[in-house]
Amino acid sequence: MHQSAALARISPSPTLAITTRVLELKRAGVDVIGLGAGEPDFDTPDFVKEAAIQAIRDGRTKYTNVDGIPELKAAIVAKFARDNALTYTPDQVSVNVGGKHTLFNAIVASVNPGDEVVIPAPYWVSYPDVVQFAGGTPVIVAAGPEQGYKLTPQALDAAITPRTKWVILNSPSNPTGAAYTADELRALGEVILRHPDVWVFADDMYEHIVYDGFQFATIAQVVPELYARTLTVNGCSKAYAMTGWRIGYAAGASWLIKAMAKLQSQSTSNPCSIAQAAATAALDGDQSFLAMRNDAFKVRRDLVVAMLNAIPGVHCPTPEGAFYVYPSIAGLIGKTAPSGRVIDSDEAFVGYLLDDAKVAAVQGAAFGLSPAMRISYATADDLLRDACARIQQACANLR
Repeated sequence: MHQSAALARISPSPTLAITTRVLELKRAGVDVIGLGAGEPDFDTPDFVKEAAIQAIRDGRTKYTNVDGIPELKAAIVAKFARDNALTYTPDQVSVNVGGKHTLFNAIVASVNPGDEVVIPAPYWVSYPDVVQFAGGTPVIVAAGPEQGYKLTPQALDAAITPRTKWVILNSPSNPTGAAYTADELRALGEVILRHPDVWVFADDMYEHIVYDGFQFATIAQVVPELYARTLTVNGCSKAYAMTGWRIGYAAGASWLIKAMAKLQSQSTSNPCSIAQAAATAALDGDQSFLAMRNDAFKVRRDLVVAMLNAIPGVHCPTPEGAFYVYPSIAGLIGKTAPSGRVIDSDEAFVGYLLDDAKVAAVQGAAFGLSPAMRISYATADDLLRDACARIQQACANLR
């Protein structure tokens, strides 16, 4: 017995590997600060938890429709109308076991061997692996700091071929926090409009986490001509601090939604019934807490950006959204740690940070653009200050 060829095409998630390692060190009593996990430290809002508790008391613990209860689909339809000026019907909505499941269902349900998927780098670690699992070919397009970590229309046009099936756009981005303006999305959309067989996977998971007055937009909203071939993807994990509840969702063409439901019917079946009740409350409920949490995230962002930019050899752009920074560490490559270890890659650098400074970050190589690292600032201010001070000292110790 051997593993399948499909499984051999993918790798374990490097971000989850870092999280697991941090948990192991903490259980062993090591004073480690984990900045690798993309998870808000805020708690799930009380009104969402109460909705879940009430669902349990009401006996809503049975199987549901494979891809979402009617109440949650109605809440998602209302959310897209309220927040994005997008009109969908319930048969255009899919509810999945987190955003990663949405990605998996959409790609596996639509990509054939030889199909290409355009993915700007830095990218969320799961994009290329899921494409490869489906037998497709990820086409990685560099979008470095010199262009604000954003895909340009020229680079997109050069990457599209007759084999292109999807273009993946993630805004605000994991891992960089970069976010596309409406004008930037329109310019990309004009390129895609010239290729009528190309679809857009719009990953808007961090929609509600933006700063400095940035106005979020999604591509089907600003380029309505692409509405019919855009899958608009979102979820409850980040904005509502519901990572463990595992609810992602998407809206798009009804045939694609049915295809995703067919796949889901033979894999996970329905998302957790209790989590669906909680997600319904989250989307339908008072959204005012989002602004307060964003204010806290902005303070953390500014702290981390300032402390990292104080390190010679490190350049940390200021992100428009999400809760990550993606500093370049090009000026540290080639230096030597006190142990004699040569920092010859970003993977070596984050290993050095974990071993010597007891700070966990994720190497840029995991996201397709090096030399850099991803730091999540979704943690307490005092821990962030301590972690950045440790990083500063560790860098000062390099020769």
